[in-house]
Amino acid sequence: MAFQSTWQNLLAECEALGDDATVVTPLSNDTIRITDIQEHRIVVEFPDSDTKRPLQREQFETLARRISDAAGAFDLERLPPDADPYPAVLSLHPRFEIDEREGHIQENDEPGPSQLVQAPGDEESETARTEPDLAVYADALLLTDALERHDVTAPGDLETATLVNLYTLLSDVQRNADDLRQDVADVLLERIHHDQPIHAQFGSVQRTSREYRSLRDEDDVLATLEEAGIPRERVTSVDSSKVDDALEVTELSPSDVYEIEHREYVRKADVDTEQKETRLQGLKDQLAASDEPEAAELRAEIDELEARIGELTEFSAAHEFHSE
Repeated sequence: MAFQSTWQNLLAECEALGDDATVVTPLSNDTIRITDIQEHRIVVEFPDSDTKRPLQREQFETLARRISDAAGAFDLERLPPDADPYPAVLSLHPRFEIDEREGHIQENDEPGPSQLVQAPGDEESETARTEPDLAVYADALLLTDALERHDVTAPGDLETATLVNLYTLLSDVQRNADDLRQDVADVLLERIHHDQPIHAQFGSVQRTSREYRSLRDEDDVLATLEEAGIPRERVTSVDSSKVDDALEVTELSPSDVYEIEHREYVRKADVDTEQKETRLQGLKDQLAASDEPEAAELRAEIDELEARIGELTEFSAAHEFHSE
């Protein structure tokens, strides 16, 4: 493919960026903003230093050629020290993608949808369905069955045993789904190098940041504040851990120094693996009576689930959900 076509597509992607959009460079993790798009160059700004830099078309072409020469995946460590913005901007093109885990920028055989412009709904995959080796899959199947059999829009009308079953399954699905969601998020964070939404069939995601603070050494903090005219007494407070230590060596009760509030909550106390196996078998029996193609696929999946049900329903007694 002639680079002219690649260049025009890259310019279009840059044009689609919002005015305040930023891109993160893969090696130095610098934040850059595209401020001007011209026929032969793309001008970027480093907001932290208010400096601007033109990125030349021929340098993008050289990088694209080196990626192609490297069998479609070029090691980012081979870039010159000042070339970090080039792969960051090039990755806006649907054909190029940065893999931070492997440390390279790669060219895909087929261009994907624009990362920045809403793409039409994906076509249904024609690949054969396979059962994932995930705990959340079996529990989601059982939860779906329970939701189809009970009207959960009015939980107050349900029997206690039914509510217990629903809570247990919801707890298992939430825990395992959260674990999988974090795994997916970790990979996405390595691939998304700008703060604009990336759209897919069911939604969009966006790279963002949150600031976390932790105090430096206490003596250093107090000394720094005192030098700035802030008296020590103004920023010192009671340390609850030290108060607990003091309570152990005195006759004081916790209520003498704490405002105590009791809150009631429900926690999952146990999981009945045998009953889960029984219910999965019941689903299998129901499907056996169906001639639908989807039922045949699901029957095969449940056969494999039964063999692994023990591993898929491990229970941690420390896992609690508050109902506040």
